[in-house]
Amino acid sequence: MLALPPGANAAAVVVLILGLGVLFTPTYMRLADEVWHVDVHGHGPLILGVCLWLLWHDREKIFAGAAQPDMALGFPLLLAGLVVHAFGYSQSLNMLTTLSQPVIFGACILLVHGRAALKAAWFPLFFMLFMVPLPETIVQGITMPLKQAVSVVTEWLLHHAGYPIGRNGVTLVIGQYQLLVADACSGMNSLLTLESLGLLYMRLMNYTSKARNIFLAIAIIPTSFIANVTRVVILVLVTYYFGDEVGQGFVHDFSGLVLFAVSLVGIYFIDRLAGVFFKDGARGQKGAA
Repeated sequence: MLALPPGANAAAVVVLILGLGVLFTPTYMRLADEVWHVDVHGHGPLILGVCLWLLWHDREKIFAGAAQPDMALGFPLLLAGLVVHAFGYSQSLNMLTTLSQPVIFGACILLVHGRAALKAAWFPLFFMLFMVPLPETIVQGITMPLKQAVSVVTEWLLHHAGYPIGRNGVTLVIGQYQLLVADACSGMNSLLTLESLGLLYMRLMNYTSKARNIFLAIAIIPTSFIANVTRVVILVLVTYYFGDEVGQGFVHDFSGLVLFAVSLVGIYFIDRLAGVFFKDGARGQKGAA
């Protein structure tokens, strides 16, 4: 059903959707061309789709009650968001154009229905921040230590398992093969994607315990790291036993699926374990904040 709640101004909502579509379609096209094809930001379209789905899925909650537009806060917020978007788009600063999105969406919700609607829509608007492409300096500043850590742990595990492995920086040497732990194997990509999926999981589960949610959000970080080490260990062992051609072929691509499988299973079991310590049920959708 595409019907809106009784309290919503249908004409205003339609104009809002059309206006946002006209404003951000060129932005999404540029992101697809310049950003989303890069591994570290490849989760962008997924985040966008989830945010739009959540906004539509929660429309009854967002537009519940009589409309109370907040012009005093909505217009300045909208103006600030549009200025940031226009400057970012004119200067090809994808970080700014993407960062302006939740601001403009939030301002429009304020203008159409008021502060109660904005409060009800806080999660999908916050979730949009995962679309923001990080500056290259920040990405590299996080990637390099992660690559080093993955290399050290992989060498330690395989050395204690009896394999003839050595390490030079982020290059692993096993037998006659040398394997460079590249940026894609650092875990940065999976960390961002899994953190966003973990937050979505918590949102869908609607846990009432803030402590449990915080615990799960933090637990995703080591879970992602462990899964990435597992992936690199698999690639090193496949290369050692079957050669470089096999290790860098189908197995290399398939190991990405293994990484996510290990991570998601790990998050699920951590959540089950957390349920032992955090005596907290999940709220029904109608009672979700």
